[in-house]
Amino acid sequence: MKFLLALLLLAPGIASAALAEPRLIETSRLVWSEKPSNFGGLSGVEILDGGEKLLAIGDRGIWVRADLDRNRRGNMTGARMTGLGALHAIDGRQLRGPNKDAEGLTLDAQGRAYVSFEGFHRVRRYDDINGPAKAVPHYSEFDTLIDNFSLESVAVGPDGTLYAIPERTRIVEKTVPVYRFRGGKWDKELFIPRGESFLEVDADFGPDGRFYVLERKFKWLGGFATRLRSFALGPDGFTDEKTLLKTRFGEMDNMEGISVWRDPKGRTRITLISDDNFFPLQRTYLIEYILDDTARQAKGG
Repeated sequence: MKFLLALLLLAPGIASAALAEPRLIETSRLVWSEKPSNFGGLSGVEILDGGEKLLAIGDRGIWVRADLDRNRRGNMTGARMTGLGALHAIDGRQLRGPNKDAEGLTLDAQGRAYVSFEGFHRVRRYDDINGPAKAVPHYSEFDTLIDNFSLESVAVGPDGTLYAIPERTRIVEKTVPVYRFRGGKWDKELFIPRGESFLEVDADFGPDGRFYVLERKFKWLGGFATRLRSFALGPDGFTDEKTLLKTRFGEMDNMEGISVWRDPKGRTRITLISDDNFFPLQRTYLIEYILDDTARQAKGG
């Protein structure tokens, strides 16, 4: 979602005070800036090569690759762009207009990228992020979604099943549909609870098999609040809801992308990226956490 009055936002503070039960350890927070004028608006992210590289997509139809600098503890100290290009349609043409609004990013076991889009509501596969898109069968339910509130999230499950979540449906209910693509077709059999007016903006499956959902809400003069929850996925759907992070308004920027991954020491790390909306008072933030119980396990605790 684009916020036209972003000038009311203030840059977030350096420290984030989680209101929920502390389960995450914040290890890194940095501002990522690059010179190209089309750098920004990043809404989906994947961390690669044990934390050394990054792939992101943006809502002006771009992809970005970067190397991540880390200290001896494995914590981020910097990001350096190594490539930037345009996303393409199935016919190989550069995406333009409302068709280029890329929001969610995920990678499968073969390294292929899946990108979800708003505007023209769809999911596409990229065998090469700089090449033409591959079709993913359309789902008629997508035609009912709202512009700027549609397929913000896409994630690949442990068995290769694809999941997508809209930011909001036309009727706001107590549950959120999680569309599932398997066996060559989509279904709408799974849901997660909503609550507290948060809207879903990205999701990822962690190395533990849990489903991590990034959410935000916004208010004028207050800015953004961020929430992160995780769920177990079993035969009865999504269960065992846990709130890992919940911030007050203004403590973070517009956090829109999430990557959950395992570092070389076996710890689960969670990396968030913000969409700066190409507005001067906002920034592209990279914020990273270690999941507390995996940190203890790595120390032998």
